[in-house]
Amino acid sequence: MRNLTMMTDLYQLTMMYGYYRYGMTKNEAVFDLFFRSPRPNSEYTVMAGTQSVIEYINELRFYPEDIDYLRTLDLFDEGFLQMLLELRFTGEIYGMQEGTLVFPYEPLLRVRAPIMEAQLVETALLTLVNHQTLIATKASRVVHAANGGAVLEFGLRRAQGADAGILGARAAVVGGCDSTSNVLAGQWFGVGIKGTHAHSWVMSFPTELDAFRAYADVFPTSCLLLVDTYDTLLSGVPNAIRVFDELRQRGYEPVGIRLDSGDLSYLSKKARKMLDDAGYPKAKIFASSDLDEYVIQNLQQEGARIDVWGVGTRLITSYDWPALGGVYKLAAEVVNGEMTPKIKLSDNAAKLTNPGYKKVVRFYSNTTGKALADLIMLEGETIDATKPLKIYHPEQQYRTTVLRDFHTRDLLVPLFLEGKQVYTSPHVHDIRDYNRREMDTFWEEHKRMLNPQVYKVDISDTLYDLKKKLIREHTRENAK
Repeated sequence: MRNLTMMTDLYQLTMMYGYYRYGMTKNEAVFDLFFRSPRPNSEYTVMAGTQSVIEYINELRFYPEDIDYLRTLDLFDEGFLQMLLELRFTGEIYGMQEGTLVFPYEPLLRVRAPIMEAQLVETALLTLVNHQTLIATKASRVVHAANGGAVLEFGLRRAQGADAGILGARAAVVGGCDSTSNVLAGQWFGVGIKGTHAHSWVMSFPTELDAFRAYADVFPTSCLLLVDTYDTLLSGVPNAIRVFDELRQRGYEPVGIRLDSGDLSYLSKKARKMLDDAGYPKAKIFASSDLDEYVIQNLQQEGARIDVWGVGTRLITSYDWPALGGVYKLAAEVVNGEMTPKIKLSDNAAKLTNPGYKKVVRFYSNTTGKALADLIMLEGETIDATKPLKIYHPEQQYRTTVLRDFHTRDLLVPLFLEGKQVYTSPHVHDIRDYNRREMDTFWEEHKRMLNPQVYKVDISDTLYDLKKKLIREHTRENAK
């Protein structure tokens, strides 16, 4: 990964300069990276971007040419610029594993570091996590709607830039996609790549049949034909079957056909019957054409005979939810070894933050293995699994649930300790498998495409009391 140290907002540098001028460089800070609300009609979000965060932190350093540029801004003195040149990350970062299902206000990353370092990394961490989590979540919804059918990510040409296309392809696999059309993503991340031919291939030959024959000649072991260039049922599928017969005579079996336009439900049913009647029950039907989770779910309900879904624009751009909205907020300050929790107040209740040095614990039923609830807690707190635990509804506080017969899992794992990487990200295919297991631990009610059941995320009583205490203190102070 290239060095992204200069990929920051100017206000990170101006704040760092202020800390430097006021002698605060030895202070430590604790920041939480989290988001405040899930995408519409989705209760869960899929964490992604952890590997990019690790690569970014490992490369964190200013180069002489960076300092030369910053000097031209005429904002900083030479002592500060020299400090930047020597800066390396020396703190700790805890984070959610990629593929984990996460929820509003839970720290996806927890950074504790000297305030100069912790402040500098804000913009890059948000950029890397916000985008990839957005795409992984969209992919997860598409894969869930496919209900066991394979999903291929085909969106590179519609992505909002090269980085979005490359990292988005990886995030799509984190969210459950089987492969991508993106060759560079395949090379960089070891992601499986798939692709056949476009309409231009068919149009480049005298006839559709000639085009199909040529493609089968070049790729006899992976023959998948796009059948909707002229007329899907009158020429496309019949010509494909004719070429499949010729392939079989040569000792090969076809992969199948692809539909890219028209009424996919109707066409897939008709094409399935034609293929079956011709002796190709194992030939798969691939479908593309502006698909998303809602279209796929409707096609499934109509009994469409589609085996593999190619999803492009609406996945790689997260078409209906363009931004995660993650934020990075100060949760505590450490001066001379003493930690002081910090809280941000606001007229907007949604922007009220949770103070302190926190962790996230997930509760699972010992009977079903399903996730029951999450609890945001202060780091030093413990759970007694032998006793019932009361969890409050995240929105309707008068509603409570008592948890019994459960076990727990801490969701934040160490990525960096004392500036050194201590976590190695698994291969992206292993992350995808982990995400699928994560999905299986949640009830279908939480995964509905419309009006999902709210998953319970509460804060511990100790954290709640701390939050109230800080609110009261700040309210009294401001009233003076």
